[in-house]
Amino acid sequence: MITSNISTSSQGVQIRKHAILVVDDNPTALHLLASILEQEGYEITRATNGLEAMTELRNHEEGFDVILLDRMMPEMDGMEVTRQIQTDRELKHIPIVMQTAADKPEQISEGIKAGVFYYLTKPIERKTLLSVVSSAIKEVEQRKVLRAEMHRHRMSFGLIQVLKGSCRTLDEAESLASFLANCFPDPDRALTGISELLINAVEHGNLSISYEEKTELMENNSWREEVARRLQLPEFLDKEVTVIFEKKQGTYYLQVTDQGQGFNWKSFLEFDPSRASHNHGRGIAMANMIAFDRLVYNEQGNQVTAVMDIQTAETEIDDYWG
Repeated sequence: MITSNISTSSQGVQIRKHAILVVDDNPTALHLLASILEQEGYEITRATNGLEAMTELRNHEEGFDVILLDRMMPEMDGMEVTRQIQTDRELKHIPIVMQTAADKPEQISEGIKAGVFYYLTKPIERKTLLSVVSSAIKEVEQRKVLRAEMHRHRMSFGLIQVLKGSCRTLDEAESLASFLANCFPDPDRALTGISELLINAVEHGNLSISYEEKTELMENNSWREEVARRLQLPEFLDKEVTVIFEKKQGTYYLQVTDQGQGFNWKSFLEFDPSRASHNHGRGIAMANMIAFDRLVYNEQGNQVTAVMDIQTAETEIDDYWG
């Protein structure tokens, strides 16, 4: 059943609830997941198999923010649903949270390669469910804001050969990412990758927020507050992220340098199945595998060069627009 996803605040302002499609062939599991999410204020649509899920996805006028998808189902399983979503231009940007008892690394890798970036292993804990769903929704919201700002920046970006800039805060990083994306032949493809690299340089690089610290901050919904607090500390006041864009002979380069101590970047270039159910930690892999053709780090890990080849970008554009 679909209900209205518009609520009214105490000030009389209409607020859109986040819409989630929950798909599970087990009635008990479906009811439990939907109930937990409804208690948190989400608008829930239920489907009992993959065929129902695809029907809901294509008929839901206002669209869904997140899909919570069971892997093992009759009629059409979660992997086939994922493949169909990824080939649909209107649906492919909706984040999929795969819920599964299939927790072997190769099975998780299969899902990741198909386009699943969030995982929940059964039995699912309430805290983990809410944390992962919240992270997926925040990612959606950030992408919408970045894309809107990116389109506002559009002008004669194709004439730009070299640009140099810097940023300190998350807002500056996101604004700079929206601007720089227009310098690439496929701005939509580049946008998320640029944003992830800049935010990583601010939070993990300059501000020394560890992976474990961010996990806890995301669970407590206090990540941005902690970033803002650290930006005011004396030891971080003068730290900036430097960005250099250059277009040369059909190849696009973006170099991002922070003033941190670096990190073990080698373990983040590809999706790690052991981190599949974490509420963050997939940004660098997304930049490396989806947004750009390759990332090249210095040994220390405080400088990365993102590379996009124009031939690859043109092929991506042709595939996107059919």
